[in-house]
Amino acid sequence: MTTLTTTTAVSPLSTVDAVGPAPRRQGFKLWHAIRHNRKATVGALILLFFVVLSTFPGLIAPYSPTATIFKPALGPSAAHWFGTTAYGQDVLSQLIWGTRQSLIIAFAVGGLSTALSVLVGVTAAYIGGVTDGVLSLITDVLLVIPIFPLIIVIAAYMRSAGTLVMIIVLGALGWSYGARQLRSQVLSLRNRDFLEAARVRGERKGYIIVAEILPTMTSLIVASFLGTAVYAVLTAAGLQFIGLGDPSLQSWGTMLYWAQNNEALGAGMPLWALMPGVCVALLGGAFALLNYAFDEISNPALRKVRGVRPERSRGRGHDIQTQQKLSDRDENGVAVRDPSAA
Repeated sequence: MTTLTTTTAVSPLSTVDAVGPAPRRQGFKLWHAIRHNRKATVGALILLFFVVLSTFPGLIAPYSPTATIFKPALGPSAAHWFGTTAYGQDVLSQLIWGTRQSLIIAFAVGGLSTALSVLVGVTAAYIGGVTDGVLSLITDVLLVIPIFPLIIVIAAYMRSAGTLVMIIVLGALGWSYGARQLRSQVLSLRNRDFLEAARVRGERKGYIIVAEILPTMTSLIVASFLGTAVYAVLTAAGLQFIGLGDPSLQSWGTMLYWAQNNEALGAGMPLWALMPGVCVALLGGAFALLNYAFDEISNPALRKVRGVRPERSRGRGHDIQTQQKLSDRDENGVAVRDPSAA
């Protein structure tokens, strides 16, 4: 007896179509998760608001931020929403123009720190051996050292440093925590089947890291970037507030510096001192909300289960019926049939 077997030819195009849309589906799932997360939605809207301000400050700001053409210490009015400074400058215009400087520092420091975190953490975990020992030692040293006092010392040594120097200092000292997280994640993935298959195919280590490992860690990398951006916004504003930045730059930190030097709170100009702090808090809060949202997206244990509501008690009668149903079972939990009901 002979058995006929039919083979179906699979065209290369069908294989490409089957494999190709996977990253697109993954990106759609990520966007869907972000869109249905309230924290991510609120954080994205606040961040978008500041991005628009920083992109078109000349079109949005009513006046030049350095123009000293108004009466000093004016209160809020229709012409000056937040009043004027002790030098006759419009506070609202300074806030709008200062947004660009703060966002540049946040994104640049976040990008530099995240790149160093990925380079050190992923490389150390996947290569292992002496490389892992040396890179882990450097990471542990930076984790132990109090970073903010060290940054103050470096900034004081480079007094009135520009934006580039501040970005390099903050980025070079802010990557250790993210590197530790990424290293732990890669250690859990190092012996997975898809990485073993890539090694069997003879793929290079660089290809495996870039094409196989990093795409599975997108949410964690984005969360690391957002956490570093929060750290950059707050630290840069703090350094500029205590006079360790360039006071000629238009930023929220320098506004706080000049407001403190002129005793704005006691001189009847409270909004000059309060509004930059509010903007720093809002921008930091936007990054923090996005960070929490990506933590929930990347960690299933933190996600809220939709459509499941806790069952509420429906009165004493319902409780009695429930107890009767439970009592009609034997010690093994099997329902016992009442002989009289037969």
